[in-house]
Amino acid sequence: MLESGIILINKPKGISSNKVVNIIKATLHAKKCGHLGTLDLEGEGLLPITVNSATKLFDYFLKKDKTYEANFVFGFETDTLDTSGKLIKEGEVNFTMAELEEAVKSMIGKYEQMPPMYSAKKVGGKVAYVEARKGQEINLSPKEVEISSFKILGKVDENTYRFEITCSSGTYIRSIARDLAYHLNTYSSMQCILRTRCGRFYLKDAVTLEEFKQGNFKLISTDCVFNYKKIELNDDEFFKIENGQTLKKEVADGKYKLYNASTFLGIGECKDNNLKLILRLF
Repeated sequence: MLESGIILINKPKGISSNKVVNIIKATLHAKKCGHLGTLDLEGEGLLPITVNSATKLFDYFLKKDKTYEANFVFGFETDTLDTSGKLIKEGEVNFTMAELEEAVKSMIGKYEQMPPMYSAKKVGGKVAYVEARKGQEINLSPKEVEISSFKILGKVDENTYRFEITCSSGTYIRSIARDLAYHLNTYSSMQCILRTRCGRFYLKDAVTLEEFKQGNFKLISTDCVFNYKKIELNDDEFFKIENGQTLKKEVADGKYKLYNASTFLGIGECKDNNLKLILRLF
């Protein structure tokens, strides 16, 4: 039987994240597969793919921050907030590098971000970009996001700069392009995007789809995601905790990786010497 785990894929442009998931699932004949954070169709870079019980890690990774490199072109804004969209606004570009640096610095921290109209965000059970393509009015609401690091990597071309951004999950880089430009009294659209990190995973460790299809990949063990101490359970303890019971364990309060006969079971949490399973991964 195929084991559970995570495969790091370097997603190319022009293919959806779900398509990558389907390729992995079909190739491995896996029961279940998923991903840990969507990349846009034209986005590229790190896409962690979960296999079998590792798909249960999705909610855990919702809170993990991510790092991207992206090019922003200043002087215009499109309806999609990237250069593939329809032009809707134009403005002069006359900021200095010092002003750009100050604007970048001012965006570090938490702020209320309005998602792009063309996004996978659901509004009233409907996908925003689907409704936008139909010409339907979409009532999007801002969401608090956090930028923990924002760096200018350099000037790529006239009015085009490359940035490195580390941000909370759920942050739209296209919206950052728009909002940064507003700080500079102009407009901007994202030209390209590359994800280089997702939680503890890095692009340098990912394989291409071609390498994966040739069998040149590593299935990362699910327990490697967590840095907690280990607790080995005997068969009787395993039976109890599997059935939702709480175990008496004289260990410090906190979270632990639980095992039975060296098989990873998931994450347990102990409080006042009472240990319970909070994330089942078997």
